[in-house]
Amino acid sequence: MASLETNKVLAAVLCAGLLAMATGKVAEGLRHPHELEENAFKIEVANAEPSGEATAGPPPVEPVLPLLASADLAAGEALAKKCVACHSLDEGGGNKVGPALWDVVGRQKASMEGFSYSDALASFSDPKDWTYASLNKFLHKPKEYISGTKMNYAGLKKASERADLIAYLRTLAGTPAPLPTDEEIQAAEAEFKAATGG
Repeated sequence: MASLETNKVLAAVLCAGLLAMATGKVAEGLRHPHELEENAFKIEVANAEPSGEATAGPPPVEPVLPLLASADLAAGEALAKKCVACHSLDEGGGNKVGPALWDVVGRQKASMEGFSYSDALASFSDPKDWTYASLNKFLHKPKEYISGTKMNYAGLKKASERADLIAYLRTLAGTPAPLPTDEEIQAAEAEFKAATGG
């Protein structure tokens, strides 16, 4: 009796499979899959002629130089608490998942002793040091500024937050780097305006 029930189940499965296969063949025959010789609706697209302007590279990042002198160090310290999961902020602190950040402002990129930097960061030299401007671009979007970096951080979108963090990082040094001069601030603002067409 059990074998009769088993045969019924197997016959039902076999019939369902055959029905699915036959339905697929009929549907394929009804579909008429052939390519049109030309589109029914033509869409005009302007030819993209290369212009003299460079379009490669990341978009310009709002400068923080004008904000550094009045930055909120307490807010920067609060933001830096996210950094300690991967970086040491203490003088003489060792490397963690990321390199130690003591005296990072003005330090040469990829120069922390004993840390294995990505090839992308080790070969990146524009500029060779962590300037205020390069820290600003890196903290905005690390992977956009240095493609191939190992730093898995989305970045800080607000210029004021980046300024607060960079101003705080500046204090983490025996002798903090000098603040930017008025000329450097004006040059950074002019460069940003020129890059954004503003």
